[in-house]
Amino acid sequence: MFFASDNTAPVAPEVWAAMAAVNEVQTKSYGADPMMGALTLQMRHLFEAPTAATYLVPTGTAANALSLALQTPPWGSIFCHPQAHIEKDECGAPEFFTNGAKLVLVDGPHGKMTPESLRRTIEASGLGGVHSVQRGLVSLTNVTESGTVYQLDEVKALTRVAKEFGLPCHMDGARFANALVATNAKAADMTWRAGIDILSFGGTKNGLMGVEAVVLFHPHQAWEFELRRKRAGHLMSKHRFMSAQMQAYLQDDLWLNLAKRANDSAADLVQAMGKLPYVTFDHPTDANIIFARWPRKFHQLLHDAGAYYYLNDGETLMGGGDDILGARLVCSWATAKADIDHFGRILAGH
Repeated sequence: MFFASDNTAPVAPEVWAAMAAVNEVQTKSYGADPMMGALTLQMRHLFEAPTAATYLVPTGTAANALSLALQTPPWGSIFCHPQAHIEKDECGAPEFFTNGAKLVLVDGPHGKMTPESLRRTIEASGLGGVHSVQRGLVSLTNVTESGTVYQLDEVKALTRVAKEFGLPCHMDGARFANALVATNAKAADMTWRAGIDILSFGGTKNGLMGVEAVVLFHPHQAWEFELRRKRAGHLMSKHRFMSAQMQAYLQDDLWLNLAKRANDSAADLVQAMGKLPYVTFDHPTDANIIFARWPRKFHQLLHDAGAYYYLNDGETLMGGGDDILGARLVCSWATAKADIDHFGRILAGH
């Protein structure tokens, strides 16, 4: 019963087959492989953006940090939610890659910034002239780290505020496919048509072995991104293995089908948990991440049965059985119905 992260899931069979096939050939390196050329056209078609530039990197941290560095000077500020991955889980990589840009936190319920809080925060920043960090960029995450999803109108409202101040907008889309499935939106509508300038397009959490894409909707910065990627050590020599993964991911809507499986599994798990009077939820479950609370004694039963998930920060299994502990559970494309049912039975005390 693996519910700790969608990173624990295996590689999708279609992706594994594509990597095996490309292993049988020799071709150009460092992104000059023909698969990458075809992928660029695939991405342009997907995003309905005929001049978009796409670059592959091996990790989401690299995708986010390089994207932010491209858009933000060292003396700039990056406006993001306090629960954003770039704030909580990237070990200072955004600050490092930007050479010192400052993350400025923007509050909002359930992991989402609000236009009002964003406006207030921007207005209160950069007022000290040369003594202050200057306004730089807005970064929003979809799916958020609280498991919620920005709807299209919410994305547009945030980017509208950013554009009023002349600020570019980045989207951390580590779970971009899950967000699209949850909103039934088109890729173009969720990104450049909504005011997003650069996207971290995730794949590793949704069936890939280890590939993320950076999509630039304003390709005048493409050469600078290439140089930054190389300088940072994230230009892979055997690039064809990344290209093959991402090509297979997009083929026949595999990426959306995998995300739908993950989202549907989370919905099934929420339904099972929601029947129990002692289970409460911290946030709406819009996609494939669940935040819930229940008594410690049931956590202990689940742990003993082999369930793998994370408790909230600082909470442990040790202590009184009736204490309420919070947990994060994540479903993946590979989450089995049998595991959901088993988890539900144990949580119910059966």
